[in-house]
Order: sequence, then structure tokens, then C-alpha cells
Amino acid sequence: MAAPRFVFDATRENFAQLVLGNSDKGPVLVYFWSPKAGPCMMLMPRLLQLAETYGGKFLLVLVNVDGLNQLAREHAVNSIPTVKIFRNGQVVQTIHGAESDATFHTALQNFIARDAEVAHVRALQAQRSGDVEAARRQLAEAALENPENPRIPADLAKSLMADGAYRQAQDLLHALPPALRTDTEIERLLVHLDFIITAQSAPGMTALQQRIAHAPDDLEARYQLASASLVQDDPEQAMNQLLEIVRRDRAFHQDIGRRGLLVLFEMLGGAHPLTVRFRPLLTSVLR
Repeated sequence: MAAPRFVFDATRENFAQLVLGNSDKGPVLVYFWSPKAGPCMMLMPRLLQLAETYGGKFLLVLVNVDGLNQLAREHAVNSIPTVKIFRNGQVVQTIHGAESDATFHTALQNFIARDAEVAHVRALQAQRSGDVEAARRQLAEAALENPENPRIPADLAKSLMADGAYRQAQDLLHALPPALRTDTEIERLLVHLDFIITAQSAPGMTALQQRIAHAPDDLEARYQLASASLVQDDPEQAMNQLLEIVRRDRAFHQDIGRRGLLVLFEMLGGAHPLTVRFRPLLTSVLR
């Protein structure tokens, strides 16, 4: 009666590999049950739905104690329903009875989040040791395990940026859910990437300055000039252009003038002369 995905029926022969072996890769939730017990039949569909909801972040293994009574006794199961969570070959939590869905969610999240944190740390260690390919693979896996953590895609984007894969990094961050894209570090990385990519395709500085002189409302030229100025280490020129974009059209490129200035203030630091000079100017324009 196992569900088609992430759920398996245990036998005496497959239990070791199915449960103990797989628990080295992630949590395995083992359900000791009997079709003769009403509470077991009530809990079963809830656990099947839980497995489907988590989409492979844990395995659900069903142990019918009517045929595997000895296996149940070996694992100290004295009543049913009983759920045991295995990790790295060991029982890490036992839940007796048909507890609420929240109880199972909380238990699983503890182990799933912990695994993602470990994978994240290992990925950063691989990055520092020079194994970039392994680092990126582990970061991608950690991101799937813990999709609510913005630090993981941010570190993956930084790794791509270090190799000059700017568009790939940008596509990665743009693909994040809207709630994650508002994270401060993700927002900062997106602005940096936009500056870099815009500068790469921008005309020469002289041509841009001529366009602006001829058409002061050419905000695309102003943004290209700001981006190119940053790449050439001229933040003052960039901030002048970004401030002018804020004055003329807050909606341009999703308010890039204001967002870009805030990123530059943070990058330069609050005590930098350019931050001290331009921050009140931005405040005045925004009033």
C-alpha cells in the first residue's frame, strides 16, 4: 500500500539498506503499523501526504508489524502506531501514537534544516580548498534541502561571479522566490550583477556622455554611464548619474537609481566622504 514516490514497504531482507543505508543520506521516517489498528489506519494517509509534500527530503518506510513482529521488537516497538526517525544509522527521535501533523513537521524540519546547514558548511570548505565544482554541487543540493535560507544561493552566486559567470549568477538569483529576492544580501548581489552586466555591453564613456548631453532624459545612457564608471573605479560619477535617475524617474529599471545608491553607500561605508555627501541629497530627492 506504499505511495508511488519516497515511500517503501519494508521487509526483513531490505530493512538494513532501505533504512540504515539511506539514513546516511538524509532522514528516514519508519512507521511501525498494523492494518488491524484503527489509529494506524488514521495516521497512514497523513504520513503518505507528508512524504509527498516534502518531495523526497525524507523517506517513509512502512513496517507492518503483523508480518514483521520480530523486527519491531528488535527496535523496541511495544505499541503502535510508532514512528522512529533514523539518521546516520541511528534512531534520533521516536514519536508514539497518532500525533498531530505539526509534531511530525517540527521533527522533520529539525533534521532537514540541520542537514542543509552541514552541507552548506562543507560546500564553503570545498570552495576554500579550490574544489569549485564540488562546492557548487553541494551548494545546489543544500539550497534544495533548505529553500528558505538566502545565504546558500547568495554563496552560490558569489562563486559564479568569481569565475566571471555573471549572467548565470543573475539568472540564479532572479529565479528565487520573491520573498528571498528582498533579502538584503540577495538584493545587493543583484544590483552588483546588474552594474557589471550593463557595463559589459555599454558604449564607450565619451559616446555615453554625448548621448546624455544631447538627451538629458536618456536614462538608459545615464545608467550605462553609472555602471561603466563603477567598473572603472569612479564611484562619484556613478553616484551623480544614479541620483539624476532618481530625480527623473523612480520607476526606471525598478528604481535602480535609489537601489544602486544604497548599495554604494553600504559598500563605501557610512563615514566615506561620498556617502556623507550623497546620502542627504538622496533623502532630499525622495521627499
